[in-house]
Amino acid sequence: MEHTCYTLLTCVTLFCFLFISPPLVSSQQLNYKFYDSSCPNLTKIVQQGVWSAIANDSRIAASLLRLHFHDCFVNGCDASVLLDDTSTLQGEKNAFPNKDSARGFEVIDKIKSNLEEACPSTVSCTDILTLAATSAVYFSGGPYWPVALGRRDGTTASKDAANNDLPSPFEPLENITAKFTAKGLDMKDVVVLSGAHTIGFAQCFTFKPRLFNFDDSGKPDPTLDTSLLTNLQSVCPNQADSDTKLAPLDPVTSTKFDNVYFKRLVNNSGLLQSDQVLMGDNRTASMVISYSRFPYLFNKDFGASMVKMANIGVLTGQSGQIRKNCRVVN
Repeated sequence: MEHTCYTLLTCVTLFCFLFISPPLVSSQQLNYKFYDSSCPNLTKIVQQGVWSAIANDSRIAASLLRLHFHDCFVNGCDASVLLDDTSTLQGEKNAFPNKDSARGFEVIDKIKSNLEEACPSTVSCTDILTLAATSAVYFSGGPYWPVALGRRDGTTASKDAANNDLPSPFEPLENITAKFTAKGLDMKDVVVLSGAHTIGFAQCFTFKPRLFNFDDSGKPDPTLDTSLLTNLQSVCPNQADSDTKLAPLDPVTSTKFDNVYFKRLVNNSGLLQSDQVLMGDNRTASMVISYSRFPYLFNKDFGASMVKMANIGVLTGQSGQIRKNCRVVN
């Protein structure tokens, strides 16, 4: 990983210049000191859990970030994505956008277990997931932003909502923007949060139509860089057994959170169709170009958009519950 420090706390201190000023909190129930008395070691325990997980699997940073996104876009940030299917609950894990691709559940389980030892029945799974995503970005070389806490866990999940509300890599920009707008986000958030694809991998089936049969033309996507096309066709041959193979979203710095993702879009080298379409609209293209040139602008705006996303439909006060096990309702 990019940050090499003797201790976790030293690492956090050394890069304090990347902190983003605390924004206004949308819910009065959320605040930055929510667990200061009830679980003072919360941040340290979460950071240690994420740090250890990334050390064992560099892909897990992107997985935790994606898990947080997939939670908040389905009925708000309530840790519903963590719930297992039961006889009375059809969970989100087996929805099309999550099945065989959502990862990181065991990392959250372990952090939750450690927190239950330190401060039983105190910290919500939703806050754990929010903090874990923040730490995952930071430990991958990205910005750090303060997180207001006090979210509570939902008691329901919706496979249908996951299938309908989560943006698809095959959708046009208009549809994706509409899904963001429905959550209180805007077109700028679409561009900024798409920048999360600076880390992580995608399965071949999510972009293979661009390689062989774009828009049912029988030909590759004409906007795709030729050398990238050749490389991807070798990684993902036009046969069903290649569907689950992986390709990096940013092959230049696949484990480093930076702005190379945007530079690749400018060069027609975006992996997913839903990424490259950002260059097909003057409004989004201008933002992509700005972020490709000014990495600190991207870092600042990414933190701000993540805060907005983490406040979607949160449960606070007496709503919801504090799950003892993130996989099941109490």
